[in-house]
Amino acid sequence: MPRANGIFYAERGAGPPLLCIHGAGGTHRHWGGLLAGLAATARVIALDLPGHDRSAPPGRATLAAYAADLAALLDALDIERASVAGHSMGAAVALELAVAAPGRVAGLALVGAAARLRVAQALLDGLAAAPAPAIEQLVATMYPTAPQLRAPAAAEYMRWPATLRADFLACDGWDIRARLPGLRLPALVLCGEADQLTPPKLARELQALLGAELAMLPGVGHVPMIEAPETTAHALSGWLATLGG
Repeated sequence: MPRANGIFYAERGAGPPLLCIHGAGGTHRHWGGLLAGLAATARVIALDLPGHDRSAPPGRATLAAYAADLAALLDALDIERASVAGHSMGAAVALELAVAAPGRVAGLALVGAAARLRVAQALLDGLAAAPAPAIEQLVATMYPTAPQLRAPAAAEYMRWPATLRADFLACDGWDIRARLPGLRLPALVLCGEADQLTPPKLARELQALLGAELAMLPGVGHVPMIEAPETTAHALSGWLATLGG
């Protein structure tokens, strides 16, 4: 399996590179349903962040530190510039990379994203004291319109509840709003209309800050890549085509 700088990644397709970054407690597999659909448009690289699934530990304490890992991964893969797609925490990491090194980013596709993140103290406490019920409540919020997806998501997060909690700690209080107005990159904000974690009002705020395109998915919650992979892949591939390589 391919690794660079201790980071595991799955790669499909050819063309302009597209990094795909999972959310808190996630893995590269969260993008798995999109790889075939995107591979016709781009060289898709879906990775595990440090400390997640197949990538080497430890995880990072800040989103900026994860962004530095992405820049190092681009160097290791000899990629000067890539589009970056991120989900939730992964979108925040993508924004951190774009602000720190805008020359490395051709465009941003931000899924279930916001320019500021807050995590309920009750969730942080629950993940520390009693992970199972905390995760059960979390996945019910993540998938409000897709109850069939809750049990597999909960089983996955229960494999590494400490990693999930550490990611949420890194997210809590993060706010990049003041650093975005000068950023001039093509961007797409994609939001499920039923998203309860990063609801549409936060997507619209992010859209306005970036001057981005906005795509709203009806009947979809916080994880469009898993809930509606074909629709999400279609939206992303259409947007990638507008970047012109």
